[in-house]
Amino acid sequence: MLSFITSFLPTSYLLPGWLTLDVNPLESLLQGLVGACGISVLCSLMRVHLFLEEESTKTGFTGMIQFFFVTVMLSVVGSRVASLVVLEFCLRAVSGYVTAGPPRKFLLQLLVQSQFPLGCALNCSLSFLHEEAPQRWLCLLLAVALSWFLARQATRLLHHVMTLYKLHSSQRYCGICISLLTSGRCLLPMLCRTLIITFSVAVFAAVSIINQHFLSATEALRFWTPLTICYTLLVVYMQEDQHRLPGSQAVLNTVVVRLGGLMVLMLTVGRWADVLHILMCFLGEASCLIPDKDLLDAPPPQKKKKKQTKQTEPSGPAHT
Repeated sequence: MLSFITSFLPTSYLLPGWLTLDVNPLESLLQGLVGACGISVLCSLMRVHLFLEEESTKTGFTGMIQFFFVTVMLSVVGSRVASLVVLEFCLRAVSGYVTAGPPRKFLLQLLVQSQFPLGCALNCSLSFLHEEAPQRWLCLLLAVALSWFLARQATRLLHHVMTLYKLHSSQRYCGICISLLTSGRCLLPMLCRTLIITFSVAVFAAVSIINQHFLSATEALRFWTPLTICYTLLVVYMQEDQHRLPGSQAVLNTVVVRLGGLMVLMLTVGRWADVLHILMCFLGEASCLIPDKDLLDAPPPQKKKKKQTKQTEPSGPAHT
């Protein structure tokens, strides 16, 4: 039944080969939905963390339009370009961690920048894990149901915290707010550990997906050598540039430069479909970063200092 429906969709006899999708359009859409739900969970939990630290943040909600736009972008982007985005982000994250260290300001900015790469990571991981599965669309449908449930729960948590956290934490009669009050500091480390696991799986899947497009080790070496050298130099340059510009401006400049460099590389060793997909990545990155500029420009959390009361001792004996 599924093959009968998809047989009416445009194929190579109507469109050029570089405009057709790598996989079934329905499977691409389901993978895009999983990636968009993952981005929604990450964004909601980041704002919960920022509210617990600063006790003030914007809602950051742009409606379902942004969600479906990101879904379309992730559905159109092929697994090959998604794998390149994952590898580039991991290289940038490791180099940034080495140069900047692990302060909370750097971790929060890195989490904001990881939104679209996270969608690409989930995309290529699902492509790799469900490769040649007999009922692939059914497995992806179950993944969509689970990710949609998690995204809804994270959104409800953010709504609850934004509206009732101050009241419930002071009155101490809400289990959710009491848990956040006592263990809210573990939210940022938990997000970091989750992303490390997700991108570790995605890196393995990305390397496997990219190597499938090469017929020999010589072709693979001809692709990986300029990619590694160019992006190592590019990442070092952009790390220095981020120290001179404000947070949001530096990040947006970084997106333009690194995706532009990736496009130039694809023009030399890639395909026209890769160039088209990189243009889609520009739009996907912008749709994730522009609504969250307040997170990029958020000041680093300040530790609350305890007030110390000084007791003055009498200078002389008390007179009776």
